[in-house]
Amino acid sequence: MSLKTVLILLGLALATIFALVCVLLTRERSPRTCQHLPPEQEDTEDGQSLVFADLSAEEMSQVVRYLQGHLGVPLVEASRAKPSENCIAWLDVQVPAKAEVLRFLDAGGARPPREALAVLYFGKQPEPNITELVVGPLPRPAYHRDVTVHKYGGKVPYHRRPTLAVEYKQIGGFLKSQVFPSAPAFMQQVMEYDGANLATVTAAPRGFQSGDRVTWFVLFQNVSGFFLHPVGLEVLVDHSSLDISEWAVSRVFYNGQYYRDMVQLESAYMQGRISVEKVRKAPRDGDFSSMKPRAPAAAPFPLQFEPQGPRYRVRNNQVLFQGWSFAFGMNPNTGPRLFDIRYRGERIVYELSLQEALALYGSNCPGGMSTRYLDGSFGIGRFAYELVRGLDCPYTATYVHRHYLAETDTPKTNQNSLCIFEHDSALPLRRHFSDSQSFYYGGLRRNVLVMRAISTLINYDYIWDFLFHPNGAMEVRVHATGYISSSFLHGRGTDYGNRVGPHTLGTMHIHHIHYKVDLDVDGRSGHLCAWLWFIDMEYEFVKDPWSAQNTIERPYLRRERLEREDEAAFPLNVPLPRYLSFVSPNPNKWGHPRSYRIQVISFAGKHLPTNSSMERSVSWGRYQLAVTRRKEEEPTSTSIYNQNDPWTPTVAFADFINNETITNQDLVAWITVGFLHVPHAEDVPNTVTVGNSVGFFLRPYNYFNEDPSVDSPDSVYLSREQDAGACGDNPLACLSSAATCAPRLPPFHFGGFLNLSLALPLGGL
Repeated sequence: MSLKTVLILLGLALATIFALVCVLLTRERSPRTCQHLPPEQEDTEDGQSLVFADLSAEEMSQVVRYLQGHLGVPLVEASRAKPSENCIAWLDVQVPAKAEVLRFLDAGGARPPREALAVLYFGKQPEPNITELVVGPLPRPAYHRDVTVHKYGGKVPYHRRPTLAVEYKQIGGFLKSQVFPSAPAFMQQVMEYDGANLATVTAAPRGFQSGDRVTWFVLFQNVSGFFLHPVGLEVLVDHSSLDISEWAVSRVFYNGQYYRDMVQLESAYMQGRISVEKVRKAPRDGDFSSMKPRAPAAAPFPLQFEPQGPRYRVRNNQVLFQGWSFAFGMNPNTGPRLFDIRYRGERIVYELSLQEALALYGSNCPGGMSTRYLDGSFGIGRFAYELVRGLDCPYTATYVHRHYLAETDTPKTNQNSLCIFEHDSALPLRRHFSDSQSFYYGGLRRNVLVMRAISTLINYDYIWDFLFHPNGAMEVRVHATGYISSSFLHGRGTDYGNRVGPHTLGTMHIHHIHYKVDLDVDGRSGHLCAWLWFIDMEYEFVKDPWSAQNTIERPYLRRERLEREDEAAFPLNVPLPRYLSFVSPNPNKWGHPRSYRIQVISFAGKHLPTNSSMERSVSWGRYQLAVTRRKEEEPTSTSIYNQNDPWTPTVAFADFINNETITNQDLVAWITVGFLHVPHAEDVPNTVTVGNSVGFFLRPYNYFNEDPSVDSPDSVYLSREQDAGACGDNPLACLSSAATCAPRLPPFHFGGFLNLSLALPLGGL
């Protein structure tokens, strides 16, 4: 056998061995899909995080069965209930009181009983109302208690209830069967109405005073991307009566003119007293509003993957990653929430949760000018649908199912609706190249762990990100994308936006997003007290010590402790102190108090004027940051009932700020971020995420004795004395061999269209 043949055979053998190694390395690399199981089925080391766990599908079913058998009143499934009937609106986990949870987590106390919160609409009662019941213990309920009065100081009036999908369906039927037929010539000749070619979008709130339930419905061509195809017709429907037969039209708007009803509009049209603006019929795919690709597919995009599998672990409702641990969940109304966030075993944050997303519009059309969407009332959490693998999140991310029960008696599952992944930000976390005295390079990649969910709320898509950095910093970020909401272009419409289509006005609006951050810096049970400090710079003018005839403008640090809630409420669009920190009573090695700094990144538009009749319902928006004493009776900054009665808000955040002392207390930061959006041509067909992100950081500030990321195994150090290509000395040198093992990717699958029985308030007419 020739030497050449031997070398060839040896090469083939080595290649075979290498391929086998690749298979072994990648065999366990397929992305895992986590199915949330009932707590009694979990196989965990300690299961402590389950005290925060969302309800399982089985728990939801048990609660429904209990309510059906123990309330003594008939319950109709919400998906078909009339306003005059009783139904279960939605369920959620009832998170125990913080003191109980901390006794369990930190002091070996008993596990708090597991309970559910059930919200019911009681329309079939002498005094219709919304009732909130706590049901427990789970998984086999045996009791319930009414907590409505305790939570809200009184009963919740029935008119404040969020609108069910079935009510929108009933309104659609009312328009189709009674309203549109009263203007047959106009609807046929101007709208070219055929019974299915129009779509509606609701405005909100619904009226001008408490008790109103009168809604503007804006009509569009029922095509793909219909948000960009207004037809100029808007109808104001009074659906305040619990008897559907008593619903009526209060006003009609067409192309800049108002009419008493459709009958008057028809009369004006027949007499030639109406300015008709005929809209060209759009193709079914929407034409300029279509998101279908306009170019052939190109070469595959870059793929991020972990050569030896994920370096994080998802265990039940808990994530573990390089010193970080946290429990996660999803409120069906307000969306993502995290609990018990720890770094190196120390609790930094007890609760980090989204509270509300406000979108407030301007327009010269009634639907647009009156829209102030409070998205929590629509369902930020339950409309977080399945994520598209490889686009919404990295292809190899871990995808998690979320269960919810809303407007039905049967639990639903949004599969793969939350993702977790480690992200290479392609940026050094820190680095230095030394070219004097000694010669070396030191650095660390900025890899972060990301938890993400995406909510589709009517036209907008919000990307909710929570990021965990290797230096002990947390980042919260939201990106906005999706379709803009538009109005019919008429008159001086461009005073309120830009023209983006033949008859389409992209209407100006603000996005305000609100978060709750319950910081427990250096937190352990019995050690949750903190102060709020700020540090900023000033200049002092001093005589030059070595030249008395000259002066120096010397910057110095001004440190101040804030004593009361009023001092710690920072109005929107007023500069924040540059360093604002939650400070613990314990010092670091250098004598400085251990603290975490809040750094807000926001470009918010102006808040609703405080003399507005509905401003108190969104009074959290007055402040970019407000710090209050934590109270169990102030769990959220708003309420889903504020949307339909903003004039008498069920929860008014402004009442939280009453000048109480915040010295040496358990404190909560309430943070508002947002931006002004004036739509433009490049928002068609969709708004892009570039430049449309805001958020905040929680950064260690003298919390450690040095940067904790120095302990990261990802650190790289190169010197003249070492062999930079040696895998043992330099982890970057190992990549060329490890990365040649391509991951075993699962086939692409998307089932996001299979679970759309509950739609948001829009649809074909």
